[in-house]
Amino acid sequence: MKTKLGDFIEIDYTGKLKEENIIFDVTNEGTAKQNNLYHENHVYKPIIICLGKKDMVKGLDNFLVDKEQNKEYELEVQPEDAFGKKHQELIKLLPASAFTKQNIQPYPGLQVNLNNLTAIVKTVSGGRTLVDFNHPLAGKTLIYKVKINRIITDTKEKLSSILEQVTKDFSVEIKEKEAVITSDIKDKKLQKELEKEIKDRISGISNIVFSDMKKEK
Repeated sequence: MKTKLGDFIEIDYTGKLKEENIIFDVTNEGTAKQNNLYHENHVYKPIIICLGKKDMVKGLDNFLVDKEQNKEYELEVQPEDAFGKKHQELIKLLPASAFTKQNIQPYPGLQVNLNNLTAIVKTVSGGRTLVDFNHPLAGKTLIYKVKINRIITDTKEKLSSILEQVTKDFSVEIKEKEAVITSDIKDKKLQKELEKEIKDRISGISNIVFSDMKKEK
């Protein structure tokens, strides 16, 4: 069976910067350890994505359509189909006051949040700081090695994969076309957003009920 748009698929992958030959993202713990990328607090495991919903960069998302299960692929993704081209206008020279008012001591390589935008400090000189607001991987050509482990058909597993992006504390019950989600998600706006996303991605669910998780006594 080949994949198609709208399918939920489980994949393992390694993402590498082509020019630098550096791995920047990986799902396999062993690969992470071999390349000195292992982080103790990170969970390394296959991920579940929904094809055509931009869960991965555009080039990889498009490539994975009409591919076979349990098969490994390698592809090159150009910047425009990855994290975008680097835009010179997003590299700005800022005064020291932009950092001191947030009690930040800038240095090259520091990731900062300024006006709700993430940026990387490039240089610090003469009371002025050069800051790059481009995505850290903007302008980079990427190499992906990816394996499609399986196509997911179980509705409950599809729904769980969406909820896991928001919380790890939940349970799901599905009866006919109704899903009852018991979780610690109490924000009504977030519930509405999740309801919209679930209905958009899973055709078998038409009604969603959110239930508060009771604290154990």
